[in-house]
Amino acid sequence: MLSHLVLGASNSLYLGDMLFYAIIFIILMWVIKIVAWGPVTKMMQERADRISNDIDSAEKSRKDAEKFAAKREEALKNSHAEAVTIVSNAKDSGKKQREQIVASAQQEAQSLKQNAQKDIEQERKDALQGAQNDVASLSIEIASKIIQKELNAQDQKQLIDSYIEGLGKQNESR
Repeated sequence: MLSHLVLGASNSLYLGDMLFYAIIFIILMWVIKIVAWGPVTKMMQERADRISNDIDSAEKSRKDAEKFAAKREEALKNSHAEAVTIVSNAKDSGKKQREQIVASAQQEAQSLKQNAQKDIEQERKDALQGAQNDVASLSIEIASKIIQKELNAQDQKQLIDSYIEGLGKQNESR
C-alpha cells in the first residue's frame, strides 16, 4: 500500500513497515504487561515487603538485644554491689563474733582468776588456822612440860628443838 513512500532517500525503511512495527510493539507491550509485568511487579513488591519486614525484625531484635544487655549489665552491677555488701556483712559479723569470743574468754579468765584468788585466800586462812592451832598446841605442851620439870638452859633448848622437829613432821604429814 504505502510501500512507495520512503522517509528519506538514504533510508530504505517504508512508512507502512514502521506503522506495522509500532502496532506490533504496542500489542507486545500490552501482552507483556498482562502476562509478565503484573506477576513480576507483584513478586518484586512481595520481596520488598519481605526485606522491609526482615529489616524491621532485625531492628527490633537489635533493640531487644540492647535492652537485654542493659538489663544484664544492671544485674551484674547489682550482684557486684550485693556481693560487696555480703562480704562486708560477713566481715562485720566475724569481727563481732571475735570480739564476743575475746570478751567471753576474758570474763572467764577473770572469773577463774577470782576463784583462784578465793581458793588461795581460803588455803592461806586454813594454813594460818592450822599454824595457830599448832602454835597453841605447842605452847600448851611446852607449858605442861615446864610445869612438870624445872629446866635449865640446855634442857630448854633441847625441848624447843624437839617440839620444832615434831611440828615440822606434823606439817609434812598433812
